[in-house]
Amino acid sequence: MNDDDAPLPPDALGHHVSEVFDLIGAVYRRGLRKVEQGEQVEGVSVGVRSVLGLLRRHGAMTVPQMGRIMALSRQFVQRMVNDAVAEGWAEVTPNPAHQRSSLIRITAAGEAVIDAILAREHALNRQVGGDLTDAELRACKRVLKEMLRTFDHVDMD
Repeated sequence: MNDDDAPLPPDALGHHVSEVFDLIGAVYRRGLRKVEQGEQVEGVSVGVRSVLGLLRRHGAMTVPQMGRIMALSRQFVQRMVNDAVAEGWAEVTPNPAHQRSSLIRITAAGEAVIDAILAREHALNRQVGGDLTDAELRACKRVLKEMLRTFDHVDMD
């Protein structure tokens, strides 16, 4: 193992992680601007897009479950769900496991919308340069997951 492979001491780690946070913010903001510059897909907001993507990936869920996964407040997620339901992209159904917390399901119209959005995002993501390798992207995801895990205890409500 060389020096580059050794775990960093906390002070050095803190500085590097701060740089990663700065980069994440810039990538997020610029990525959203780029996607927004493209052809509008049914007027879907970023929040509704997140809800539809989550429902597409995981199936029916409650608003609190979505909030925990997305690290967003239940109130914000509920507003996004309400918007998706109003557009006919999601529906509220009874939850046999919990009377007060309904299940939210994606509709066929919602699946069509999220498929169009994901196709546009995939086309944009294919343009990332740098000759990135599978190992580099796996390492990047590992680092981001560790950073996220640091904040697992943060209450989003």
